[in-house]
Amino acid sequence: MFRRFATSGVLLCCALAACGRTRPHYGGALRVDTVGDPWQGPEGLARRLTMDGLTRLDAVGPVRPALALRWESQNGDHRWQFWIRPNVQFPDGTPLTADGIAASLAQSCRDACPWTKVHAVGSSVVFNSDSPEPDLPVQLAQSKFLIAHQNIQGGLEGTGPFRVTGFPNGVMLFAANDDYWGGRPFVDTVELRPKRSIRDQLLDLSIGRADIVEIPPEMLRQAQQQRLTVLASCPVNLLLLQMTNTGALANPQLRQAIILAVDRSALYNVIFQKQGEVTASIVPGALSGYAFLFPIDRDLNRAQELRGGVTPPPLTLAVDDDNPEMQLAAERIALNLREAGFRIQVAPGGGGKPQADIVLRKVHLEANDPRAALNEMIGAFGQHVTVIGTDITALYDAERDLLAGYTVEPLLWLPQAYAVGERVRDLRLAQDGTPLIAGAALNDSK
Repeated sequence: MFRRFATSGVLLCCALAACGRTRPHYGGALRVDTVGDPWQGPEGLARRLTMDGLTRLDAVGPVRPALALRWESQNGDHRWQFWIRPNVQFPDGTPLTADGIAASLAQSCRDACPWTKVHAVGSSVVFNSDSPEPDLPVQLAQSKFLIAHQNIQGGLEGTGPFRVTGFPNGVMLFAANDDYWGGRPFVDTVELRPKRSIRDQLLDLSIGRADIVEIPPEMLRQAQQQRLTVLASCPVNLLLLQMTNTGALANPQLRQAIILAVDRSALYNVIFQKQGEVTASIVPGALSGYAFLFPIDRDLNRAQELRGGVTPPPLTLAVDDDNPEMQLAAERIALNLREAGFRIQVAPGGGGKPQADIVLRKVHLEANDPRAALNEMIGAFGQHVTVIGTDITALYDAERDLLAGYTVEPLLWLPQAYAVGERVRDLRLAQDGTPLIAGAALNDSK
């Protein structure tokens, strides 16, 4: 009996020691690698670290308060009023005010705002619009509507959980905001290394130089097989073709023929390793419920029939991303189009090439509401059409009308994923796949 008691005591002590070694604690530096510029794009991590919006979308659930404590709609969703959180300051000590928020929002979208007027009323911000905006709280959680303030040095800063402290040797340094309204982050600092290739990121992770690195969807399965700890979002990145409706592609039948010639299944199975989902819809099926109504099958015979036996002038296909897999996907699409009788050349490199007839793009989705998602994606295509209806039938009709022009064609919805080092605890992804750094902690190695 004594031997069993002693053994149990030893095992209990070992368990407690193990828990002590891995308990999360305040402090430390979290190191993150990214491929792109973290200040640019909706998934720009630096903006999310340093700025807040009026509302936010967490890992799960509906839209939540952020710089706005509460809100209400009036006049059939034509007018919205948001009451501002008190006692919030920017890093230079400037207080957050309704006037400052209204000025920031007016600059964020200029003529392409979902509202016609925004102004301050006491400690609140009021939005007026010509058409109903039932999902305005969801839209205001988007990164382009994060609130910024220009400091005396001319730089932009926000009220977020971290503040910028320097850029030594190309590394962006962020320090925890001790007075953050949402509670101080667990880690003291974040070291962000931008423009790192995926190969270099994985090397940094393996040698302990990085704690969080990006994993492209085509490498997600490989990362899991290598026993890396991987966090993956729902499909939030839309791979699509965007075509000009002038010049060689002025004829809509030619644009339709191009769409019918593309083999989505080959892209999904071969290049992106069965990650995400094949689609012909601008809104993910999990949000809309009607994505299956848009046909996704290739029809080479119909494509050749629409081409009418006439060989159109040579076309150029470009990509808006330097990602090698994007370039590989473009080559695969070009092969499909040649089989349909098109003469097409793939432009080298990224950047989209303004003179290209067709551009292969990847567009990030932030909204978690079907109407807000459709409006967000329409805006990403450079169009300023606002979807008026709120029911699913109205959204389907609006999307069908947009796609009927054959200038935008969705191909795949892809997830966003990250590999996480052993030191990191409690990291979650927001609904759009952005890492929620402020809630992450590091293991105590003592």
